[in-house]
Amino acid sequence: MPASAPAVRVRRIYDTPSPDDGVRVLVDRLWPRGLRKTDAHIDEWPKALTPSTELRHWYHGPDGRYDEFCRRYEAELAAPDAALALDRLKDLATRETVTLLTAAKDPTLSHTSVLQRELEHPGK
Repeated sequence: MPASAPAVRVRRIYDTPSPDDGVRVLVDRLWPRGLRKTDAHIDEWPKALTPSTELRHWYHGPDGRYDEFCRRYEAELAAPDAALALDRLKDLATRETVTLLTAAKDPTLSHTSVLQRELEHPGK
């Protein structure tokens, strides 16, 4: 991996922390059920990067589709506060491993896959 390439991983928050996680970033809006804050070992919790409550409710409702969720979430990431938080993580990921943490049962069908793509391949 080239020195400038970001090292971005996605893991479930319930998985045991690993020494190679680097900076552990919780990217869920709500605190994970059944997990004590002292056991989470998170370094950052940038709520500006999390999908809005309205978007989460829509996605988990009867009309929610993953492709449309991704499009809407990417639009939310363009908002000033989210863009600033995303830029910070992009910068951090060029220097060290960043592990995005989520409580989602399948992170590949959640906002974490969108965030990972944005951090690894900005603008795609």
